[in-house]
Amino acid sequence: MEIGYYPGCSLKQSSALYDLQSRRIFAELGVQLTEIEDWNCCGATSAGKLDDFMAVAMPARNIGIAETQGFSEVVIPCSACYSRTLVAQKRLEASPLLRAEINENLSRKLNGGVRISSILEVLIDRISAGELKPKIRHKFRSLKPVCYYGCMQTRFPFDVPVPDDVENPQGMETVLKAVGVRAIDWGYKTACCGASAAVNDPETSFNLMAKIMKEAVARGANCFVTTCPMCQLNLDAHQEKFCQKHGIAERLPVFFITEILGATMGISPEALQVDRHFVDGTTLLKELEQDESKQAK
Repeated sequence: MEIGYYPGCSLKQSSALYDLQSRRIFAELGVQLTEIEDWNCCGATSAGKLDDFMAVAMPARNIGIAETQGFSEVVIPCSACYSRTLVAQKRLEASPLLRAEINENLSRKLNGGVRISSILEVLIDRISAGELKPKIRHKFRSLKPVCYYGCMQTRFPFDVPVPDDVENPQGMETVLKAVGVRAIDWGYKTACCGASAAVNDPETSFNLMAKIMKEAVARGANCFVTTCPMCQLNLDAHQEKFCQKHGIAERLPVFFITEILGATMGISPEALQVDRHFVDGTTLLKELEQDESKQAK
């Protein structure tokens, strides 16, 4: 099975391990991710703040490329890229005039018909097809994750068909349950981490992240699980600073959903590049595997 793949800028730079993991996990599930040709930045948050037209035109070009390559579906792991691309597609469907204006300047036109999917949608489809269950080697029953979606995975600045509950999404919980992991329910799963404010307004961003961290600790979590590169980077790279600033003693690894899936498939943390995290996550995964082996005996 082949699906179009848009990695976006983060998965080629700061979150390159997420790109590696996504390709590996989907290959294990019988899905070939084929990167769309000559893709460009989706505009992320910057284009939307500065130029509304470009906020649609930039992802529109990528959609046009995917259509001319013949893809019926494109998966986008990054929450921001997924949001920008899906919103652009729906805005163009709602405005024939805008679509005509943008198509006039594109060498590969948009005609419609490509499904824009998040990584969770494609994973859930594979679970429903029975592709995941035979791949499971470990069930980390002692893993106590909180699923952190951030504010872009289910909230959009335009009316789009949201495939999950906006305020209480369950996509990650569904995927984790399929590999024997029960996520902890909590109230901060869609709270904002500050996003790029971590660079230009760290005070505000650190306050937001500290609230998220305190709630996760209070619920008894031993890790975060996310799909968003920005959320993962913020909570991971800045955790030591905001925890010290706000008197938080605990430290929690921040895993991508692909890392948990890979670990349950028996892929080593090193092969998944979990050792590249700022907050150690390798130790927890190896301890869980050892505990499971002892229980099996």
